[in-house]
This record gives sequence, structure tokens and C-alpha cells, in this order.
Amino acid sequence: MNDTDSLSPLTILEESHVSPPPATTVRQSLPLTFCDILWLSIPDPVHTLFFYHLPITKTHFTETIVPTLKQSLSTTLQHFFPFAGKLTIFPTRSRIPEIRYADGDSVDFTVAECDLDFHDLTGNHPRNCDKFYHLIPVLGSTAKESDHVTIPVFAVQVTLFPNNGISIGMTNHHTLCDASTRFCFLKAWTAIAQTGSDDWFLANGTLPVYDRLVKYPKLDESYTSNAKVESFNEEYKLTRLSGPTDKVRATFILTRTVINGLKKLVATELPTLAYVSSFTVTCAYIWSCAAQLHDDEPAAFGFTVDCRSRLDPPIPGAYFGNCVLPCLNLARTSILKEKEGFLTAARLIGENLHKMLTDKDEFVKDFGPIENLFPDGWPIMMMGVAGTPKLKFYDLDFGFGRPIKHETVSIDYSGSISISACRDSNEDLEIGVCLSAAQMDGFVGHFNSGLESYI
Repeated sequence: MNDTDSLSPLTILEESHVSPPPATTVRQSLPLTFCDILWLSIPDPVHTLFFYHLPITKTHFTETIVPTLKQSLSTTLQHFFPFAGKLTIFPTRSRIPEIRYADGDSVDFTVAECDLDFHDLTGNHPRNCDKFYHLIPVLGSTAKESDHVTIPVFAVQVTLFPNNGISIGMTNHHTLCDASTRFCFLKAWTAIAQTGSDDWFLANGTLPVYDRLVKYPKLDESYTSNAKVESFNEEYKLTRLSGPTDKVRATFILTRTVINGLKKLVATELPTLAYVSSFTVTCAYIWSCAAQLHDDEPAAFGFTVDCRSRLDPPIPGAYFGNCVLPCLNLARTSILKEKEGFLTAARLIGENLHKMLTDKDEFVKDFGPIENLFPDGWPIMMMGVAGTPKLKFYDLDFGFGRPIKHETVSIDYSGSISISACRDSNEDLEIGVCLSAAQMDGFVGHFNSGLESYI
């Protein structure tokens, strides 16, 4: 967190605000759809963190890097106005929440300096989770207006590690957008930072599509009701990550050779399984490894599926907002711990994915309150997935090279994992895992021994 006491490794250099350029025409509001509204019930913000190797001085950082990032962000907000707006919630179920932008709205932009070990933070080995919390910004406070509540949705923190590099940390409220929209925003921001204007982006990039093409008004009303919007007030707060904690985060790599071996094993042992992808076997393998750390307990493994191309009719990939819905898999850890545990996990995930991808109604059914997903009570072991290999976050270059490490810090909230394409090979997958230090030791052992037995 942005601590400033004497024990903090972080020094705040500047706290400012970035708005779209003055005298530009910016759209004023964007109604939420049920895909956005469902995240009101899950108060964990999204934290993403990019590390760039950049051995520069503090002077170069403050006089060159920071102004470039702020100016390019301002220009980008002209095209992606919701990032500078505020989530607006009305205390009545008859009014759908929306993101509003008013003249003068802005993104909180923090500039800091850190004396933590840059090379340690950017490694793959287990690292203390709370070190990363200094590098992610906190969203601004909720405010009570005359007939509604407003909540900031996006913040940025740029941190210098003198003579080593910088990190760019971002926090967003999940109702703002999903990973696909966030990636489109970052592609625009990096293109504008590289070229100094939005000319190239306008000629070659993709502008967001703000039309509310996900039109299911009954679901919008149902999800607004489930979110209990009438109870939102100035006391509403998102959860915050803070230390000290005994958790560590580590990065695991599954090479294309290993992934193909796992897919071949599943195809051989489960020849009727209709859906066997790299994502399927990666999730199944991680779930079966994590299950080894538990006794006989109910376990859930969930992830979201992008619906843009799968709705009927399909909607553009540049559609702004959330357009994902959950795919949930349930089993007991005792089954996942068996010799065939990986195959069981692969079958469950593959079957559920296949059902979702082939049944259009799966995308637009009313799940009801989130607790309805677990009629027998919340599972003791719960894992989710952040990210997708399809989005190439390691290609995001602000003009000083590609990131050397990308971390999804928000997996720390729930024990989820992150999955992305690797920096040096889009064929390999990078998995971020957050566990207690003791559990991580066990997980590493199961991860390595499992591969030896399967491949």
C-alpha cells in the first residue's frame, strides 16, 4: 500500500490527477449491463502490475518518463472516458447503475520511489506477497451525492527503482471492464506513449464500442436487485490488500512441450472428451496439484469465459465493459488427489466448457444471487483464474521496451491463479500462484513430481 511511515520501503514523490485533454468532447455516461453489475457483489478490485527494466536516474524518471506517461494517459482517456469516470449507484432497484464522466473527473496518478530489490520482485521464485502491495494504487473514496453514490473506478501508480527499473501499477473496479477491455485500453495507451499523439492509434488501433449490445433488461434488473444497491452508501469500501502476511507468490512455467504432453494424455485416456485445450489441461493440472494440499473437502474451480464472439448475434471484440460469465467446476479434493485426479479435473473442466461454448442459453441465464452457485454452502477450497493466454500483456511497450514481468496482484484476495502467455514465447504459459509459505513448498513439490509422472 502507499504507506509513508518510516518503515515503508516506498516514498511518495507526487500525487496528482490526470483528466482527458481540456476542451475535448467526451461521452457522459455508460449504463452497466448484468455482466458488469454482477461484480458489485464481489468487492475485490483488480490489481495489475508491470515491471520494466530501465536503469535510469531519478531526474530522468521525474522529468521525462512521468510526464510522457501522464500526457499519453490524458490523450487515451479522451477515447476511453469510463476510466476517468465514476461508478454511479442509485439507491433504488429501478435504476440501473452506470459509469458517469463529468468535466473535471480524473484518474488518481501516484508517483513513487521504492528501495525494494527489483530483481527479487521480478523473479519467478516464491516472493513475499506484501512487498507488492506497496506498488499498487488504492482507489479513491466513495462519495454520497444527492440521489446517488459515486465510486472511482481506476487509479495508476508509477514507481521508480533507482538505476534498475520502474513498475506501473493499476487498480480498477471490476464493474469498469474485463481483461479484454483493459487490454484494449493499454494497447491504446502504449501506442500513444510511443508516438506522442493519438494519430497512429486512430489510424491503426481499435476504438472502443460503447453501444450496449448486451441487451437483456430482465437480467440487468435481476442482477441490480441481487447487488442490493439500496444499501450502498458512503461507507461502501472495496477490500484492500495489506501486510504483513505469510503469503508468497511464485510463477510457474508450462512449456509447449509439456502442455502438448498433457493434452495427448487427456486425449488418450478420455477419447470422448469434446474440448481439450491448452487452457483446459493447464487449469486441470493446477487444480489437481492444489487439491493435494487439502483434506477431503468440497472444492470449486472457476473462471470466466468471454462471450463477445459467442452471443447470438456476436458482438465486436472492442465492446467496452465486462462481457464474461462464470464457468464453475465442483469436486471433492479426495477425488482430485487420486492417481487419476488430473484426468478427473480435465474431464470436469472440459465438459463444462464444452457445454458453455455450445449452449447459447448458458451465457444469458439468470444465476441469481452469487450464493446460489453453491447450494450446499461455500466450498472450503476455492480457486479462480485471472487472465487469459489470448491477451499478450508482455507486448505492452510504452516506449522503453517490453515488460520483464507482469503480475496480477489481485489473485492474493482469493487464492486464485493467473494465466498468461510467457514473455519470451507465446507458446508457453505462465501461471501465477499465491499461497501461504508452507503450502507453497508443498505445491512446488506436487507440481514438479506430477509432471515427472505424467510426461
